[in-house]
Amino acid sequence: MTSYQLTRFGQPLERVALKFPDPVGTEVLIRVEACGVCHSDLHLGDGFFDMGGSQRLDLSKGRELPLTLGHEIAGTVVAVGPDARGIEVGARRVVYPWIGCGGCDICASGQEQLCSQSRALGVTRHGGFSDHVLISHSRYLFDFGERPVTLACTYACSGLTAYGAIRKVQSRVDRQSLVVIGLGGVGFAALGLAQALTNATVVGVDVDEETLQAAAGSGATVVDARDKDAGKQVRRATGGGAPAVIDFVGAESTATLGFNTLASGGLLVLVGLFGGHMRTSLPLWPLRSLTVQGSYVGSLDEMGQLMRLAKDGRVPPIPVKVRPLAYAQVVLDELRAGGAVGRMVLTP
Repeated sequence: MTSYQLTRFGQPLERVALKFPDPVGTEVLIRVEACGVCHSDLHLGDGFFDMGGSQRLDLSKGRELPLTLGHEIAGTVVAVGPDARGIEVGARRVVYPWIGCGGCDICASGQEQLCSQSRALGVTRHGGFSDHVLISHSRYLFDFGERPVTLACTYACSGLTAYGAIRKVQSRVDRQSLVVIGLGGVGFAALGLAQALTNATVVGVDVDEETLQAAAGSGATVVDARDKDAGKQVRRATGGGAPAVIDFVGAESTATLGFNTLASGGLLVLVGLFGGHMRTSLPLWPLRSLTVQGSYVGSLDEMGQLMRLAKDGRVPPIPVKVRPLAYAQVVLDELRAGGAVGRMVLTP
């Protein structure tokens, strides 16, 4: 099989030919039909997260190279192990990639995505920048119905991360306002989910003109973060401050903008991993009763909820740009340069 692998951190992916894996036990072999490309693929390729103050979080620990990146995977089952149940060859499925060790208390609580011994596909195990991928158990496979496979694959991260974040603010924003900062693949998915699942007035913030136009076309109020009075525009659009802000960028400037546009009692949810420090005056947190919360992808149960919504037609589609798998490195370079609307998806 053909895979595009990370062989050295900070270096381009390499095309390699590998032997087809033979499923054993409960394993399932998927022929990849589509795999989304995520900003976290860039961080994994670099081998670090920017922690601010010239500090880096080393991502080389706990993962062996070569590694096939790609965690937004959908395709067709082509082989199953002797102990696999509830799945048949020929079934088309989207893959939940955030697999844990299966033996710790966190996994037992249903939060595999937070497991410290992660076996996540495309993160510590071979992922979907390939024409085939091996899945450890059929419970990580979800029927995507009649949705296009190039859209269905995005549910595994873009859709799930957006859904997990929206669930954290849902009770706060109904019939009020929600600010979404960063309208890339995940942020744009959150924009649609917020409009579908709440009665909130949604304010979308970004720096790309084409993205802002697309968001405005979806019915959102938009603010260009490059404007000097962007914060004032957001506060005006939210009636003086928002009960919840979701930051899908995670940079110092965006987190600060989010903090400054919260209403008293508001919640700032940090999702993006761009990096850096956030500087705020500590007394403002208790004086204004503010809350900050991190949100990392979503649980297996939340994936099931999302897929039921998707099959019912309640998850609005996001813009998808399809490219051949052979363009994996080109797409990563384009993503790093910025300007992509929605999600870029590779097809073998």
